[in-house]
Amino acid sequence: MAPTFSAPPDVPQQPAAPHAGVQPSVVPPVAVPAVPPAASPVASPVSTEAPAPSRAAARVQADGVRPPSRPVAVEPEPPADTPSAVPETIPEDAASDAYVSRETPSREEDDPPLAMEAMRAVQILNPSGEVTMPRPDRPRIMCVANQKGGVGKTTTTVNLAVALALHGNRVLVVDLDPQGNASTGLNVPHHAGVPDVYDCLIDNVPLSEVAQGVEGIPDLWCVPATIDLAGAEIELVSVVARESRLARAIAGHPAEFDYVFIDCPPSLGLLTVNALCAAQEVLIPIQCEYYALEGLNQLINNINLVRQHLNPTLEVSTILLTMYDRRTRLADAVEQDVRNHFGDKVLQAVIPRNVRVSEAPSYGQSVMTYDPGSRGATSYFEAAQEIAMRGVKESVGRNA
Repeated sequence: MAPTFSAPPDVPQQPAAPHAGVQPSVVPPVAVPAVPPAASPVASPVSTEAPAPSRAAARVQADGVRPPSRPVAVEPEPPADTPSAVPETIPEDAASDAYVSRETPSREEDDPPLAMEAMRAVQILNPSGEVTMPRPDRPRIMCVANQKGGVGKTTTTVNLAVALALHGNRVLVVDLDPQGNASTGLNVPHHAGVPDVYDCLIDNVPLSEVAQGVEGIPDLWCVPATIDLAGAEIELVSVVARESRLARAIAGHPAEFDYVFIDCPPSLGLLTVNALCAAQEVLIPIQCEYYALEGLNQLINNINLVRQHLNPTLEVSTILLTMYDRRTRLADAVEQDVRNHFGDKVLQAVIPRNVRVSEAPSYGQSVMTYDPGSRGATSYFEAAQEIAMRGVKESVGRNA
């Protein structure tokens, strides 16, 4: 007879499955706390609210059976007595320079660019009048000539005149170009009907009655040019001593000037010949391109002819390189050729391409007053200084 086994008394018997039609016992639902909606779409890193229990947790509360869970790696916390890692101490100077851009100047370098620009502006505008350029012992009449157009003759005339006038020199600008660009750059009226240099050349009107003061610059005057000057070359053909009309007009001016700048047209006609006869020195602006060099030989030949037949005291004293673009090798090649040929006559100051120089005439100003801290204004200021210093050296050499 087979033995029978009975269940141990301490193990409760499982209730039998209810028959059909019998209502099973209902387990009361587990209360799940509601989680309030987040205040913002970005969840905060640390939440003080208790998280909502998952389905496994609800089943644990209902059946008393804990489901297996995956082991979670917990990073051990350092002991309380272990000191935390302290970053290496960085000197104050090194720390301040370690997080700045490489374009930012360090403490050991010069002043920042804005400060340097402001210093240059004050030096060029010279509001106190303390900074002066040396005045020559006799008037210097300079003809700014180059038969090639667009090399910077008018721009050079206007800016050099303003730079010298702002630093203690009395300057007269004679606009001999029918386009009247020098008059525009100095904000001098030159519309039809205004007395201009044409009246001096054709009708023998005194230069003092035509010259106008430049607004804002007390020591600067300008003789404007109107469109009437375009017909002066034809009318001068039949005039006696037609080449020296401008020279007599300048010599008859009662006031004494330190500098007289004559802005010539881009040609080698009678107007340019009048300027060469009236001047003592020739300033040639040369654009740093090949075409500017090509016509330079012809200009030098014409200057030599004027010197031989009309004005023995005329000489090429100054060469100024303009529109220099340091990014091109052509500009360097032109500069080297000009310096090798003319030697010390070439100014050390070089005028770069600068948009401020081109913008200034549209406001009726020179770049010296329009943007005195720009590279163009600084370059013209240095050129004016060099011209003034050369004049003093020449006068000392003559007196010796």
